Parts: sequence; structure tokens; C-alpha cells
Amino acid sequence: MEPEVQEEAREDHDDKQVVSEIMARCFIPTLVTSISWEAFHFVGHEIRITEAMDCYGAVVWPSALVLCYFLETNAKQYNMVDKNVIEIGAGTGLVSIVASLLGARVTATDLPELLGNLQYNISCNTKMKCKHLPQVKELSWGVALDRNFPRASNSFDYVLAADVVYAHPFLEDLLLTFDHLCKETTIVLWAMKFRLEKENKFVDRFKELFDLEEVSSFPSLNIKLYKAMKKNRRNA
Repeated sequence: MEPEVQEEAREDHDDKQVVSEIMARCFIPTLVTSISWEAFHFVGHEIRITEAMDCYGAVVWPSALVLCYFLETNAKQYNMVDKNVIEIGAGTGLVSIVASLLGARVTATDLPELLGNLQYNISCNTKMKCKHLPQVKELSWGVALDRNFPRASNSFDYVLAADVVYAHPFLEDLLLTFDHLCKETTIVLWAMKFRLEKENKFVDRFKELFDLEEVSSFPSLNIKLYKAMKKNRRNA
């Protein structure tokens, strides 16, 4: 077998093995209740998540699992303890819950219509379990950023995002939001599923403002995990 073919086969095997480990963190409960929920195992806890199947933002997508797995398995390199962390497009809250369980001061954000379910999931899974009680706040991308998240009083060590780029008309607002929330030392950890050409175009636009590094790739899921930091504008 040619070396290139061997390498490709090895990478494919590694990808499938890690993806299998990630997906094994999710299980469907056997107990039937009046409320539909899924359970996940991260950071030594069983996390129960209530979803709303009629809304894209209230479903746990694979990118969220990838990001949760990364945070847990890289907790020494990306230490969350006592760090100020904001998640944009938090959805069901799974990523914010995992960051909270890892010791972060978390602000979970999303659109107003998703905040009820988001608050419910976060409260149920973090109460009496976390060093810092997470906050839930409304954040519509690009809207009233200076008023709701003033730079003078908001200093985030990490910005977390999972599957926030897809076929929606708010990509420029999303880029503006990333830019507003980050200072020069803020680290963005962003998991993205590639579906359409829009994803590639957004990455190109994102790279105009941020230094972007691909940390992990999961070809079988079409998901990439990125680390990013703001470009130094003074040297740009």
C-alpha cells in the first residue's frame, strides 16, 4: 500500500474512532416521561437536555458534542477555571453547561424565544454543581451590542460557538458580534459543520479580522474545530 494511501486510511480510522467516542457520550433515556429529553455524559456528570424539535436553535447538534468533548479532553491546555466565558448561539445550553462544570464563569446567550428552554436546561444541570452560577442573557447578533455588552465592563477570556454558521441572513451580524465580544487576548473556540458554500465564504471573511487555526477535523461529520484570536490591528 502506498504511503499516501496508508496515511489516508489511518486518518479515516482515527476520525471514526474519535467520532464514535464523542457520539457515545449521548444516550436516549429508557424511562418515558411527559417531557422529551436526551442525556449526555461530560465532566463526570449526566447532563439532561430538553429539546424543542420545532426550532433549530433548541436541538443539540453534533458540533456542540464536538466542542464539549474538546473542552473536556483539553481542560489543561484550555483551562476554564475562573475564566470569563460567553457562548453565542447557546441553543439548548449543553456547551455552556460543560464549561460551567469545568469551573468557568459562563454567560449563555441566544435569541429571546430560546431563553426559556436555555435557562431551564442550565438551571437543572448546574445548580449546586458549579463553582460559578451561569448567567443567561439575550443576544441578537449585531443588535445593541454596545448597550447590552459594553466593552468597558465585559472582558471575556473565551468565546464559544457551535454551529452558528448556516444558511441564515445574519452572517455579517455574526461577524460583527464576534469582533465586538473579543479583545486581543480573547480565545475563540468554534465548531462548525460545513454544508454549503456560505460556510467557506464566512470563514474567509472571518480570517480578515481573526487569526484562525484549525485545531481538529472530523471529515465523517463535515465538522471542523477552530481556535481564533483577533488580528493585531496595529501591526496589520
